[in-house]
Amino acid sequence: MTDQYLPTVLDEAERVAEHHEQVAQSSDNPNHEYLRYAVLRLLEDEADETSMEIPQIDGLTVGYGEDKAMCESWDDDVEWWETVPPQAECTRFRMFYPDKHEAVPRVIVDVMAALGAWRVWTGSAAACGSYDHRERREVHYLWPEGHPVEEVLHERLSGPAEAVAPDGGRTGDVRDRLVVDENPKSQDDLEPRTKRAVAEAMDVSLLSKGGRYEVQSASGNRYEVDVIDKSCTCPDWQQRSPEGGCKHLRRVDHEIKQGRVPRPDGRLPAPSN
Repeated sequence: MTDQYLPTVLDEAERVAEHHEQVAQSSDNPNHEYLRYAVLRLLEDEADETSMEIPQIDGLTVGYGEDKAMCESWDDDVEWWETVPPQAECTRFRMFYPDKHEAVPRVIVDVMAALGAWRVWTGSAAACGSYDHRERREVHYLWPEGHPVEEVLHERLSGPAEAVAPDGGRTGDVRDRLVVDENPKSQDDLEPRTKRAVAEAMDVSLLSKGGRYEVQSASGNRYEVDVIDKSCTCPDWQQRSPEGGCKHLRRVDHEIKQGRVPRPDGRLPAPSN
Protein backbone atom coordinates (compact mmCIF):
# COMPACT_ATOMS: atom_id res chain seq x y z
CA MET A 1 0.00 0.00 0.00
CA THR A 2 2.76 2.45 0.90
CA ASP A 3 4.34 2.00 -2.55
CA GLN A 4 1.21 3.56 -4.04
CA TYR A 5 1.66 6.64 -1.86
CA LEU A 6 5.24 7.36 -2.90
CA PRO A 7 4.35 8.67 -6.40
CA THR A 8 1.68 10.84 -4.76
CA VAL A 9 4.18 12.36 -2.32
CA LEU A 10 6.65 12.97 -5.16
CA ASP A 11 3.99 14.45 -7.45
CA GLU A 12 2.96 16.93 -4.78
CA ALA A 13 6.59 17.78 -3.95
CA GLU A 14 7.14 18.52 -7.64
CA ARG A 15 4.13 20.85 -7.66
CA VAL A 16 5.43 22.53 -4.51
CA ALA A 17 8.76 23.15 -6.24
CA GLU A 18 6.96 24.72 -9.19
CA HIS A 19 4.31 26.78 -7.41
CA HIS A 20 5.62 27.25 -3.87
CA GLU A 21 9.37 27.44 -4.42
CA GLN A 22 9.65 30.10 -1.72
CA VAL A 23 9.42 27.38 0.95
CA ALA A 24 12.99 26.33 0.12
CA GLN A 25 14.65 29.71 -0.30
CA SER A 26 16.36 29.54 3.08
CA SER A 27 17.07 25.82 3.03
CA ASP A 28 20.40 24.18 2.31
CA ASN A 29 18.48 21.11 1.11
CA PRO A 30 15.58 22.23 -1.12
CA ASN A 31 14.51 18.70 -2.05
CA HIS A 32 14.08 17.79 1.61
CA GLU A 33 12.14 21.02 2.18
CA TYR A 34 9.85 20.42 -0.79
CA LEU A 35 9.09 16.88 0.35
CA ARG A 36 8.27 17.74 3.94
CA TYR A 37 6.03 20.61 2.83
CA ALA A 38 4.33 18.21 0.40
CA VAL A 39 3.51 15.91 3.33
CA LEU A 40 1.85 18.79 5.16
CA ARG A 41 -0.22 19.69 2.09
CA LEU A 42 -1.28 16.10 1.44
CA LEU A 43 -2.35 15.33 4.98
CA GLU A 44 -4.04 18.69 5.53
CA ASP A 45 -5.94 18.38 2.23
CA GLU A 46 -4.21 21.37 0.63
CA ALA A 47 -2.88 19.53 -2.41
CA ASP A 48 -4.34 20.72 -5.71
CA GLU A 49 -4.46 17.26 -7.23
CA THR A 50 -2.90 13.90 -6.48
CA SER A 51 -2.05 10.76 -8.42
CA MET A 52 -4.23 8.79 -6.00
CA GLU A 53 -6.95 9.83 -3.60
CA ILE A 54 -5.65 10.48 -0.11
CA PRO A 55 -8.25 9.65 2.56
CA GLN A 56 -8.83 12.78 4.59
CA ILE A 57 -9.26 13.05 8.35
CA ASP A 58 -11.21 15.97 9.79
CA GLY A 59 -9.06 17.91 12.20
CA LEU A 60 -5.68 16.53 11.12
CA THR A 61 -2.91 19.09 11.65
CA VAL A 62 0.72 18.70 10.65
CA GLY A 63 3.71 20.52 12.09
CA TYR A 64 7.38 19.94 11.48
CA GLY A 65 10.81 21.28 12.24
CA GLU A 66 14.45 20.33 12.57
CA ASP A 67 14.66 17.91 15.50
CA LYS A 68 17.68 19.53 17.13
CA ALA A 69 16.25 23.03 16.77
CA MET A 70 12.93 21.84 18.18
CA CYS A 71 14.71 20.44 21.21
CA GLU A 72 16.54 23.72 21.76
CA SER A 73 13.29 25.71 21.62
CA TRP A 74 11.28 23.29 23.78
CA ASP A 75 12.19 22.28 27.31
CA ASP A 76 14.36 19.17 27.09
CA ASP A 77 12.39 17.49 29.90
CA VAL A 78 9.37 16.99 27.61
CA GLU A 79 8.63 13.27 27.59
CA TRP A 80 9.22 12.92 23.83
CA TRP A 81 12.97 13.09 24.26
CA GLU A 82 12.96 10.28 26.84
CA THR A 83 11.99 7.82 24.12
CA VAL A 84 14.36 8.97 21.37
CA PRO A 85 16.81 11.80 22.09
CA PRO A 86 17.08 14.67 19.58
CA GLN A 87 18.55 13.54 16.29
CA ALA A 88 20.91 15.66 14.19
CA GLU A 89 19.92 16.40 10.58
CA CYS A 90 16.42 15.01 11.03
CA THR A 91 12.98 16.51 10.58
CA ARG A 92 10.46 15.78 13.30
CA PHE A 93 6.87 15.67 12.04
CA ARG A 94 4.12 16.21 14.61
CA MET A 95 0.65 15.09 13.55
CA PHE A 96 -2.38 16.01 15.67
CA TYR A 97 -5.64 14.10 15.20
CA PRO A 98 -8.93 13.66 17.13
CA ASP A 99 -8.63 11.24 20.02
CA LYS A 100 -11.68 9.30 18.80
CA HIS A 101 -9.15 7.33 16.74
CA GLU A 102 -8.02 4.35 18.77
CA ALA A 103 -4.81 4.07 16.77
CA VAL A 104 -2.72 6.32 14.53
CA PRO A 105 -4.86 6.89 11.41
CA ARG A 106 -3.80 4.64 8.57
CA VAL A 107 -3.28 7.46 6.08
CA ILE A 108 -0.59 8.98 8.34
CA VAL A 109 1.13 5.62 8.66
CA ASP A 110 1.11 5.01 4.90
CA VAL A 111 2.27 8.49 3.84
CA MET A 112 5.10 8.55 6.37
CA ALA A 113 6.18 5.02 5.46
CA ALA A 114 6.30 6.05 1.80
CA LEU A 115 8.53 8.96 2.75
CA GLY A 116 10.89 6.70 4.70
CA ALA A 117 10.18 8.14 8.15
CA TRP A 118 9.86 6.17 11.37
CA ARG A 119 7.54 6.64 14.34
CA VAL A 120 9.22 7.71 17.57
CA TRP A 121 6.40 8.82 19.88
CA THR A 122 2.65 8.87 20.25
CA GLY A 123 0.47 10.13 23.08
CA SER A 124 -1.92 12.79 24.31
CA ALA A 125 -1.47 16.24 22.81
CA ALA A 126 -1.92 17.63 26.32
CA ALA A 127 1.62 16.39 27.04
CA CYS A 128 2.82 19.71 25.66
CA GLY A 129 0.85 22.58 27.13
CA SER A 130 1.94 25.15 24.52
CA TYR A 131 -0.54 23.80 21.99
CA ASP A 132 -4.27 24.17 22.36
CA HIS A 133 -5.08 20.65 21.17
CA ARG A 134 -7.48 19.46 23.85
CA GLU A 135 -9.11 16.11 23.17
CA ARG A 136 -6.52 15.33 20.55
CA ARG A 137 -3.67 12.92 20.20
CA GLU A 138 -0.38 13.34 18.40
CA VAL A 139 2.18 11.12 16.75
CA HIS A 140 5.80 12.01 15.97
CA TYR A 141 7.91 10.78 13.07
CA LEU A 142 11.58 11.35 12.32
CA TRP A 143 12.82 11.66 8.77
CA PRO A 144 16.55 12.07 8.03
CA GLU A 145 17.97 14.51 5.53
CA GLY A 146 19.73 12.75 2.69
CA HIS A 147 17.14 9.98 2.46
CA PRO A 148 17.18 8.28 -1.00
CA VAL A 149 13.69 9.63 -1.80
CA GLU A 150 15.29 13.08 -2.09
CA GLU A 151 17.45 11.83 -4.95
CA VAL A 152 14.35 10.50 -6.70
CA LEU A 153 12.80 13.97 -6.49
CA HIS A 154 16.06 15.52 -7.67
CA GLU A 155 16.00 13.35 -10.80
CA ARG A 156 12.45 14.45 -11.51
CA LEU A 157 13.26 18.13 -11.09
CA SER A 158 16.44 18.13 -13.16
CA GLY A 159 15.20 15.99 -16.03
CA PRO A 160 13.86 17.48 -19.29
CA ALA A 161 14.50 21.09 -20.30
CA GLU A 162 11.15 22.22 -18.93
CA ALA A 163 11.68 20.53 -15.55
CA VAL A 164 11.65 22.62 -12.41
CA ALA A 165 15.08 23.14 -10.90
CA PRO A 166 15.60 22.43 -7.17
CA ASP A 167 15.05 26.01 -6.02
CA GLY A 168 12.07 26.67 -8.28
CA GLY A 169 14.03 27.96 -11.26
CA ARG A 170 13.61 26.49 -14.73
CA THR A 171 16.00 25.75 -17.49
CA GLY A 172 15.31 25.92 -21.20
CA ASP A 173 12.71 28.18 -22.82
CA VAL A 174 10.62 29.30 -19.88
CA ARG A 175 8.75 31.74 -22.16
CA ASP A 176 8.53 29.38 -25.12
CA ARG A 177 11.03 31.67 -26.81
CA LEU A 178 12.60 30.64 -30.09
CA VAL A 179 15.41 28.19 -29.42
CA VAL A 180 18.73 29.80 -30.30
CA ASP A 181 21.44 27.56 -31.67
CA GLU A 182 24.88 27.94 -33.19
CA ASN A 183 23.92 26.88 -36.70
CA PRO A 184 24.83 29.82 -39.02
CA LYS A 185 22.28 28.71 -41.61
CA SER A 186 19.46 29.28 -39.11
CA GLN A 187 20.63 32.74 -38.00
CA ASP A 188 19.14 34.49 -41.06
CA ASP A 189 15.72 33.16 -40.16
CA LEU A 190 15.74 34.53 -36.63
CA GLU A 191 13.63 37.53 -35.74
CA PRO A 192 15.50 40.82 -35.11
CA ARG A 193 15.54 40.68 -31.31
CA THR A 194 16.88 37.12 -31.33
CA LYS A 195 19.55 38.07 -33.89
CA ARG A 196 20.69 40.92 -31.64
CA ALA A 197 20.58 38.66 -28.61
CA VAL A 198 23.07 36.32 -30.28
CA ALA A 199 25.24 38.80 -32.18
CA GLU A 200 25.71 41.72 -29.80
CA ALA A 201 28.44 41.85 -27.18
CA MET A 202 26.84 41.25 -23.79
CA ASP A 203 28.14 40.02 -20.45
CA VAL A 204 25.73 37.80 -18.50
CA SER A 205 26.17 36.81 -14.86
CA LEU A 206 23.98 35.15 -12.24
CA LEU A 207 22.91 37.61 -9.56
CA SER A 208 21.18 35.14 -7.26
CA LYS A 209 19.78 31.64 -7.28
CA GLY A 210 16.19 31.61 -8.38
CA GLY A 211 16.72 32.97 -11.87
CA ARG A 212 18.00 36.56 -11.47
CA TYR A 213 20.75 37.56 -13.91
CA GLU A 214 22.60 40.75 -14.78
CA VAL A 215 23.21 41.64 -18.41
CA GLN A 216 25.76 44.32 -19.36
CA SER A 217 25.27 45.59 -22.88
CA ALA A 218 27.97 46.82 -25.28
CA SER A 219 27.02 50.39 -24.36
CA GLY A 220 27.85 49.69 -20.72
CA ASN A 221 24.24 49.73 -19.50
CA ARG A 222 23.33 47.06 -16.97
CA TYR A 223 19.93 45.38 -16.81
CA GLU A 224 18.46 42.85 -14.42
CA VAL A 225 16.72 39.85 -15.99
CA ASP A 226 14.46 37.48 -14.07
CA VAL A 227 13.87 34.33 -16.12
CA ILE A 228 11.25 33.05 -13.67
CA ASP A 229 9.16 36.20 -13.39
CA LYS A 230 9.88 36.78 -17.10
CA SER A 231 10.99 40.38 -16.77
CA CYS A 232 13.83 42.76 -17.59
CA THR A 233 14.62 46.28 -16.44
CA CYS A 234 15.50 47.47 -19.96
CA PRO A 235 13.31 50.10 -21.73
CA ASP A 236 12.24 47.65 -24.46
CA TRP A 237 10.69 45.29 -21.92
CA GLN A 238 9.32 48.01 -19.64
CA GLN A 239 7.66 49.93 -22.49
CA ARG A 240 6.72 47.23 -25.00
CA SER A 241 6.97 43.79 -23.31
CA PRO A 242 7.54 42.12 -26.70
CA GLU A 243 6.23 38.63 -27.19
CA GLY A 244 9.11 36.22 -26.76
CA GLY A 245 11.01 38.62 -24.55
CA CYS A 246 13.51 41.40 -25.10
CA LYS A 247 17.00 40.68 -26.40
CA HIS A 248 18.35 40.48 -22.85
CA LEU A 249 15.89 37.77 -21.82
CA ARG A 250 16.74 35.85 -24.98
CA ARG A 251 20.46 36.26 -24.42
CA VAL A 252 20.20 34.84 -20.90
CA ASP A 253 18.29 31.84 -22.27
CA HIS A 254 21.03 31.38 -24.86
CA GLU A 255 23.83 31.56 -22.30
CA ILE A 256 22.09 29.04 -20.03
CA LYS A 257 21.62 26.59 -22.92
CA GLN A 258 25.25 26.89 -23.93
CA GLY A 259 26.44 26.24 -20.39
CA ARG A 260 28.27 29.55 -20.14
CA VAL A 261 26.41 30.79 -17.05
CA PRO A 262 24.90 28.89 -14.13
CA ARG A 263 21.37 27.62 -14.39
CA PRO A 264 18.66 29.33 -12.32
CA ASP A 265 19.35 26.87 -9.46
CA GLY A 266 23.02 27.91 -9.40
CA ARG A 267 24.44 24.80 -11.05
CA LEU A 268 26.48 24.92 -14.24
CA PRO A 269 25.14 22.41 -16.81
CA ALA A 270 27.20 20.58 -19.35
CA PRO A 271 27.50 22.64 -22.56
CA SER A 272 25.04 21.72 -25.31
CA ASN A 273 26.35 20.06 -28.43
